[in-house]
Amino acid sequence: MDELVKKAETLLTPALFFHTPVVCRSARGIYVDATDGKTYMDFASGLAAANVGHAHPKVVEAIKSQAERLIHAGCIFHYESVVELAEKLQGITPNGIDKFFFSNSGTESVEGAIKLARYFTKRPGIIAFSGSFHGRTMGSVTLTASSSKYKKHYHPLLPSVYHAPYPYCYRCPVNQTPGSCSTECFAHLERIFNEDITPEEVACIIIEPVLGEGGYVVPPSEFIAKLRKICTRHGILLIADEVQTGFGRTGKWFASEHFSLKPDIITMAKGIAAGMPLGVIGASREIMDAWPPGAHGTTFGGNPVSCAAALASIKVIEDEGLLVKSTEIGAKAVERLRDMQTRYRVIGDIRGMGFMIGIEFVKDGNVPDALLLKKIMDICLMEGLIIVECGREKNIARLMPPLITEAGEMERALNIFEGGLRASI
Repeated sequence: MDELVKKAETLLTPALFFHTPVVCRSARGIYVDATDGKTYMDFASGLAAANVGHAHPKVVEAIKSQAERLIHAGCIFHYESVVELAEKLQGITPNGIDKFFFSNSGTESVEGAIKLARYFTKRPGIIAFSGSFHGRTMGSVTLTASSSKYKKHYHPLLPSVYHAPYPYCYRCPVNQTPGSCSTECFAHLERIFNEDITPEEVACIIIEPVLGEGGYVVPPSEFIAKLRKICTRHGILLIADEVQTGFGRTGKWFASEHFSLKPDIITMAKGIAAGMPLGVIGASREIMDAWPPGAHGTTFGGNPVSCAAALASIKVIEDEGLLVKSTEIGAKAVERLRDMQTRYRVIGDIRGMGFMIGIEFVKDGNVPDALLLKKIMDICLMEGLIIVECGREKNIARLMPPLITEAGEMERALNIFEGGLRASI
């Protein structure tokens, strides 16, 4: 075991989970150079944060330039980078998102979003979905439903929170099949209104437009359309949690665009700043202006250096055409994976958009097979490919490489992946 790993085990809490034993010396682009002398392809993107790759030269230059001028403001004085970033976000977020609050992370953004929704509507109720992951602080972990372990020994949690089934078509919560289903799972949301809380008491419904840790599930567009309609009808704010799906991960700036969804509030983090800590809440002018001075706050949120990194990262995505690139390469990757599916019956489902691809492994027809995936991941790691799992049963491989990944690099990664699969069955 590496000496650094041994020290980490004595000094760091075991609550902090590391997905691999790799000790990084440096990282650049999609590659991680480790102290064991090996170079790894990072197809986890630092948990979907390094969207433009590690240490992109333009991002590094922006960080250096900003750090030489101003590192911290702490809401004491105004500075350029945060205003420039807000202006830029106004141009790329879904229509109707006009004003922003900057925080440090995804969970902070979600906490702020539900506070804003309750403040604006003067209602208590919040509805989230099964399989969702919205963070681990006390409010956001109440919404999270991808695993009960995140809530163990933390009850009581936030009150007036309810969960409806996410439209996970491969494992349909109401036993329907794609093609014959007319989004019957939506009836469970209406059941909540009839049995648990009236819609007039619900402040917001929060949804990941594509399910993240819960399994990389793409919902039917009809479900999202129905959700928007019912929220509008009852004056419920619809929050799109785009923490993992944002900034090109699905081939568009935000996954909401795939569904022509106009959320009332949007949460952002992860891929926004190329690995620097930054989170954002966006909302309409009407909603955000209802929050008076002091209703919410932050010391480090919207840090000048993080904002400069975000501006540079967004420019890289634009200048290098990464939305189109990730869409095209991602589609070819899915095509190859579906070909694998015809040859390996252990692949139950392939789904995703852009560079957000899930591969679900099963046995005995449809039983989740986490052990097989663990074997595949271990072999991939030995061969220089880092991938991580997701889903309640941890049987779904998620491919989320940096958006700068070239077609040849994707092909090489899939070769390693298929080799690991072949060796594991």
